[in-house]
Amino acid sequence: MFLVVHQVFQNAEGVLLIISVILFLSIFAGKAGYRFGLPALLVFLGVGMLFGSDGLGIQFSNPDTAQFIGMLALSIILFSGGMDTKYAEVKPIMAQGVILATAGVLITTLITGGFIYYLFFWISGHEALSFPESLLMAAVMSSTDSASVFSILRSKGVHLKENLRPALELESGSNDPMAYMLTLLLITYIQMGGMNVGEAILSLVVQLLLGVAGGYLFGKLTVLTINKINIANESMYPILLIAAAFFTFAATTVCKGNGYLAVYITGLVVGNAKIIHKKSIGAFFDGFAWLWQIVMFLTLGLLVNPHELLSVAVTALTVGVFMIVFARSISVYLCLLPFKNFSFRGKAFISWVGLRGAVPIIFATYPWIAGMEHAGTIFNVVFFITILSLLIQGTTVTSAAKLLGMVDEPEKKQVFGIELPEGIKSAMSEIEITPAVLEHGNKLMELTLPDHTLAVMVMREGHYFIPKGNTVLKENDVLLMISDNDEALLQAYEALGVTDYTMKKN
Repeated sequence: MFLVVHQVFQNAEGVLLIISVILFLSIFAGKAGYRFGLPALLVFLGVGMLFGSDGLGIQFSNPDTAQFIGMLALSIILFSGGMDTKYAEVKPIMAQGVILATAGVLITTLITGGFIYYLFFWISGHEALSFPESLLMAAVMSSTDSASVFSILRSKGVHLKENLRPALELESGSNDPMAYMLTLLLITYIQMGGMNVGEAILSLVVQLLLGVAGGYLFGKLTVLTINKINIANESMYPILLIAAAFFTFAATTVCKGNGYLAVYITGLVVGNAKIIHKKSIGAFFDGFAWLWQIVMFLTLGLLVNPHELLSVAVTALTVGVFMIVFARSISVYLCLLPFKNFSFRGKAFISWVGLRGAVPIIFATYPWIAGMEHAGTIFNVVFFITILSLLIQGTTVTSAAKLLGMVDEPEKKQVFGIELPEGIKSAMSEIEITPAVLEHGNKLMELTLPDHTLAVMVMREGHYFIPKGNTVLKENDVLLMISDNDEALLQAYEALGVTDYTMKKN
């Protein structure tokens, strides 16, 4: 099999063939893994390892290329995650999310770094890793992975109480920058043999401030550009947003700001603004982000040599369990101590959903590229812990929510799924016809509705039709209503005894 793969890779057509086979296999394996409760991202990682040096023999050991692919992927994933984050949802927990994303990462690094230092000292009997090197290993894996959290929470369809989902998504989408900055600072500290603490703190603050400012500025410019530019071909707008995401990351980084934070905030600004073709752009980015997640995890799976993980298995397992059970929990409870938004069980769930994913592995390539002495150990330990986290935490998100009583009733889904342009000031609602409604009359003309209100469609037993005034309504029919006076419509619903409805306002 190794010879076959090697021969196929001798020409461009063979490379494309292998890449397409890997993508097909990843998608089908992801669907199969979902049935067994495995996170799709873990399956993608496994497929990469299957085709790697210890599997079918694809030789890939270039951390620079892996890091570049990871940078592109994270730019798209964080931008897409920002677009999907509703400001109205995260506003009540903004302070908690920011503290978890900054102080939480720092506390996790300090606690885990100290544990790693003494663990290696106890195993080897001497200072196998210096304290700064131990902190570096901890910093690399101190952030929760946005790709893992976004995909698992949304694919599982878990509805959580206490605003837990937006809190987790805000934290995971905004804590990568802190881990990234700590990683670079510690690498510089180790290579230079020391660093001024004041300069380090100033560098952190400047990167954060420029990241926030750059993200907000480029977000506003992107919204203005999309709404003002007139492109005849609608399919060009997603390409414009892709360019904006990459430009935001690169320009902010060049200006010494944090590009990962900037691109997330740009996505947040764009996603919460009124832009043309918003629905089609959102659908495109959702699929595009998934493609980059697959590519990123496959690349990292190819990069690792699985047989090398065996030598660090005991150490990595010990550090991983400590992070999951102790370090993450301590940092969460300390950060959320001043806040009353979350119950004890809510904080416990936040502690448990501290998933590691591709981001720590990408950050682990930085010591490798820098040529640091223990870079191989750091990379393999981080890779092992990522697999452990996805296996233990990723497969138990739903069960942990149920055990802690954090599962909420799902929002009622819209039957028709119709979107109106944002410029149209109207409210669409779907009502279910109940016996209480039929007491007022079983024909559409007999229902008292406000002026400027139309019943535009009926769904009955899976079939759709446009009603007339003399249309006879039946129990369990779902009626699509459009009105420019939502308050009057709600009053009419109350008078008719309508209790089961959904409403979406533009």
